[in-house]
Amino acid sequence: MICLKQVNPFYKTPEWRALRKLALKRDHFECVECKRQGLVSDSHMLQVDHIQPLDERPDLALKLSNLQCLCPHHHNLKHGRFDKMQQQPKRWTDERWD
Repeated sequence: MICLKQVNPFYKTPEWRALRKLALKRDHFECVECKRQGLVSDSHMLQVDHIQPLDERPDLALKLSNLQCLCPHHHNLKHGRFDKMQQQPKRWTDERWD
């Protein structure tokens, strides 16, 4: 389990929470990668991902065009959180999505 002290305070701001809702609505509460592959994703598990990472491009943190909805599987694949041999999730990082 992740300690709340490790969570980036940005993800608790009203601006982020409002923009996150807009991204979910824009993407019809679907994982964009699952949709590309003709799959269906669980809309209750979606995570809003920064296409250009927040730590690399903080200027794009609140740009709707820099956000995409991903299921946990595709979000973890994007960030390389799977063990390549076993396809098992790696340990949780300090990044968290609400």
